[in-house]
Amino acid sequence: MAFYSQDPAMGQLLENVVRALELEGRPGLSQRLSITWLRYEAPLGAAAAAQAAEPQLSAPPLAVAGAAWAGAVPRYPASVVKLVYLAAVEAWLQRRLLEDTPELRRALAAMVRESSNDATSLVVDLLSGTTSGPALPPHRFAAWAAQRQLVNEWLAELAWPELAGANACQKTWTDAPYGREREFYGPGLQNRNRLNSDAVARLLHSILAGELLSPPACARMRGLLERPLEDSDQVQGFLGGGLPPGSRLWSKAGWMSEARHDAAYVEAEGCDPFLLVVMAEGASCAADAEMLPFICGRLLQNCRRRMGN
Repeated sequence: MAFYSQDPAMGQLLENVVRALELEGRPGLSQRLSITWLRYEAPLGAAAAAQAAEPQLSAPPLAVAGAAWAGAVPRYPASVVKLVYLAAVEAWLQRRLLEDTPELRRALAAMVRESSNDATSLVVDLLSGTTSGPALPPHRFAAWAAQRQLVNEWLAELAWPELAGANACQKTWTDAPYGREREFYGPGLQNRNRLNSDAVARLLHSILAGELLSPPACARMRGLLERPLEDSDQVQGFLGGGLPPGSRLWSKAGWMSEARHDAAYVEAEGCDPFLLVVMAEGASCAADAEMLPFICGRLLQNCRRRMGN
């Protein structure tokens, strides 16, 4: 992966963590799990703040070491795809393709902070110029479906190898898609959203480091992604559940009947800052509220041992 340096010791630790989880009564987990883990020498926020203060200067590249377990395997991202839609909105605003309104900002906040599917529906409508509803005649449906590819076309423009095979064109649902939305999924759901943990890690890194878009746009996204450890919906049962009091967390979780995911950046006392993406598929993973906190806690322990704490 081009944006970080592979660290063999980190890779071995990831393998040890996955094997430990399997031995604790999760057979076959290694085939249903993807992890991307990045470690930094300095906080990402410091780099973003420096870039915002002196945007005309080229910031030196961040020293990023990392490792992955099945990091290139595409998986259904559930609500983690909302990171893509958040970034796409800021990209559209930067290109003056959208009007920056209070209602748009209200929807973005609900989409990220509360993981609202209703808010996400509006955001996808605004990004694509489409709306949900009954089935359409073939020629109108073809034009509608083409519009819904606009976010994918933007992802392709980024030319990140991690995004090969990505698909971010579907809304997220509390129940299920109906009408033209169900048809858009395809008869075998072959057009479901797809992302891998490497791509999610690069997107979150680029947002928090202030690299993806303008410094003000990245700062707005960073503000929405920061969450208190007391957040019961997006922290407990996810990566933030493995953090000690006083840690700072920026994250976006995804949870449904067949998946439990989280993408998080952490600053904890006595530990190198790190970014961690975990994507776990299957009903047993969705029901497992202990797995993601365990992974985060184990990697946090390693960071502290490395620093001599």
